[in-house]
Amino acid sequence: MNELFPIYVKLDQVETLLVGAGPVGLEKIQAIISNSPNAKVTVVAEEICHDFYAFVLGKENIVLHKRSFSAVDLYSKQVVVLATNNPKLNSYVRELCSDHHILLNVADKPSLCDFYLGSVVQKGNLKIGISTNGKSPTIAKRLKEFLNDLLPEEIDETLNLMADLRNQLSGDLKEKITVLNAHTEQLIKQNEYDRAN
Repeated sequence: MNELFPIYVKLDQVETLLVGAGPVGLEKIQAIISNSPNAKVTVVAEEICHDFYAFVLGKENIVLHKRSFSAVDLYSKQVVVLATNNPKLNSYVRELCSDHHILLNVADKPSLCDFYLGSVVQKGNLKIGISTNGKSPTIAKRLKEFLNDLLPEEIDETLNLMADLRNQLSGDLKEKITVLNAHTEQLIKQNEYDRAN
């Protein structure tokens, strides 16, 4: 049973620690920054691969330390991502994060995670998170590709128009939902008519 609760975190308002700056660390920092360009991330790694260094170069919201992890690195952090192949370190950080109520993600170790970094489909303001409960990242990636191809780029324009309409409406939430539902029903009927003709 999938008991995950999907949330969207404003990473520019919390402090994130990434441990590891190899190929897996690069994948994690790219996912973080592509979804939240202003995320505040501290990176600690003994070794930093060239591509990782090139990716973070010039990004002032990312602080990079070339050294071993220390428990003090957790100070003021709310989110931690481990991209190491060191089981002993992973277990140690898991204990520290549990003790300090810090959310943890450990690459390729679902049993150590408090949360997963799922595949994300983004078209402007529309963002769809895909999770397989840690069972198959490959299927999540395939679904991402499918939805990316399926959703038109113009969806963001529609979202902006709907936001404008919502902001112009008066009344309580129930009245607003009724008007928005009627409007979207008209759009669907128009689209069906256009396809038929």
